[in-house]
This record gives sequence, C-alpha cells and structure tokens, in this order.
Amino acid sequence: MASKHTSFTPFRLISPGGSRGKLNIFIFHRILAEPDPVFPADADTGRFETFLRFARTWLNVLPLEEAAARLKAGTLPPAAASITFDDGYADNLTIAAPMLKRHELPATVFVATDFVDGGRMWNDWVVEGIRRTTLDEVDLRDLELPKVSVRTPEERRSVIETLLMRVKYLPFARRLSACEGIMRRCKVPTPPSLMLNRSQVVQLPRFGVSVGAHTHTHPILANEPGNYCREDIARSKLLLEDWLQAPVTTFAYPNGTPGTDYRHEHVEMVRELGFSCAVTTSVGYASRSSDVHQLPRFTPWGRSVSAVAVRLGRHLAAPPSTETVGVRP
Repeated sequence: MASKHTSFTPFRLISPGGSRGKLNIFIFHRILAEPDPVFPADADTGRFETFLRFARTWLNVLPLEEAAARLKAGTLPPAAASITFDDGYADNLTIAAPMLKRHELPATVFVATDFVDGGRMWNDWVVEGIRRTTLDEVDLRDLELPKVSVRTPEERRSVIETLLMRVKYLPFARRLSACEGIMRRCKVPTPPSLMLNRSQVVQLPRFGVSVGAHTHTHPILANEPGNYCREDIARSKLLLEDWLQAPVTTFAYPNGTPGTDYRHEHVEMVRELGFSCAVTTSVGYASRSSDVHQLPRFTPWGRSVSAVAVRLGRHLAAPPSTETVGVRP
C-alpha cells in the first residue's frame, strides 16, 4: 500500500524523483491518546492526525523496503517519504494503525522482541516512575544520582531527560538495575506493559503496517561484544519471522547515532544477516548516494499542516545527511 499522490505540490520541485530523488523517512515512537503535560511536544492523536493529513496530500508515502530499493535504483517518485515507529509500543497498533489505514498510508514498526508479551523498555521505568510519583522530591543519591525536585511538569520533564542520559550508556544489567531502582524510589507500582504482545504484532500487516527488527534486547551495540550483537540482531529477525510467517528485511539500530551507538561492524552484521535496508537516528534525508543500511530519519512536527510543510521544506533545502559510519570495502 502506498499513498496516491496526484496533485502538484512545491515538494515536487525541491524533492524531485528519479536519480535526483530525496527520501524522507519519518520517525515516531508512541502515539498518545491525549497530550502529555510532562512531554507536551510528544505525539498525540491530534498532532499525528495533522501530520497524516499533510503526508497524504503533499507526499508520496511508500513502504520503507520499496522506498529504499527505489532510492538505490534511482526510481523514486517526487516528494518520496516513508513512516516508521521504533520499539514496538502497543499504541502503534491500537491508535496509530487505524489512523494510517484511514489515510491509506503505509508504515513500518520496528519491534524489540524481548519486550513483547509483557516486557518494558528500560526508559519506561524512568519515565513512568517520575511521571506518576506523588512525591515532591525523589532521593536517588544511593544510586549515585542526585536528589531531585519533581513538583511541576516542567521539573519532571527535566529530571526524566537528565536521568535517561545518565543511565543510557551503562552496561545492560546495570542500566536495568538503575532504572528499576529509580522506580522503587518514586514509590509507584511497577508500570504496566506498554508494548505490543505477539498477537498484536501479527495484526499490524492487516493495517498496511510492515514489521521490522530492532534487536532483541535493545542494546547499545557499540558497548557490547560482537558475538552478543550478532546473536541479538539475528534473534529478533528469527523471532519476528516465526511469528509473522513472513520475511523480515528492515532493521533499525537501537538509539541509532552513527559512531556512538553502532559502528561499521554492526552495519556489516545487518547486511550479512539479510536485511535489505536499515535506519538510523541521524537527522536528514537520503539521496541515491546514501548507504541503504544507514538511512537517516527526521520528523517535522507542527500544530498545523502549513507549519509541518514549512519545517519539511527547510529540511529538504539543506544538503543530504552524510552522518554514517564507514564500512569495509
């Protein structure tokens, strides 16, 4: 399923097709039912509906695998784009997928398989703990973290952002332990699972949403031994293919910053394991010279269709992203 783009728009001029094609890959995580006072800039149904109206009218939205193949072949349509979601949150199915289907727009959800069927992303322990605590202050000094005030939504957002950066690059076991410790000190119950279950994963294609791999345990690949990384990437692919009874050929690097979160050896692993394309979190658009196993992504938020259009227009007027890691010839 691809969007039916029939009208002329300015994006046909700044994002032509063919060998000069530019591919915008949009990145999302959760789509919330209501705006979040702690993270008011996050995606909720109102903001997502605005984005989808814009994309349906002004862009040629393609399934990611098709878009990457056409980018490489030099056959992209004008104003080409793809829509992606990272991690595998349940609201990707319950909220986002019906909205996408109504607008006849395809998308890809990258699933971290270890969190399917009741798991929790490490960051959600922190986010839900600070968001839901009834305390005015949270004392984290025994975790070698500060004592923090969480009286206002603004303070909670600042604390969450600080804590996530402090624990993100810890070794996997220490990271999970620290996040669980933060939750306990917030004095709130264990957060509910926010992730897809297996039966929900297999429903996604019914909405025109394909499924890609996002590793099994969502490690920072650059911090882990090579054999662990290969096994973790391969396991996510094999599990998803078993559940879906279909090939899984797209991949998203966890966290996704080139050189910091993954290196050239991980790109080679992804190629060797049979993925046709992979995406990063490097900001930019892709051109025909881009590495299809290191495609950048970008999301132009705005409160109106015109605001989204202005942000994307400025983005497309810049040079294409060149932030990648080198690979061996």
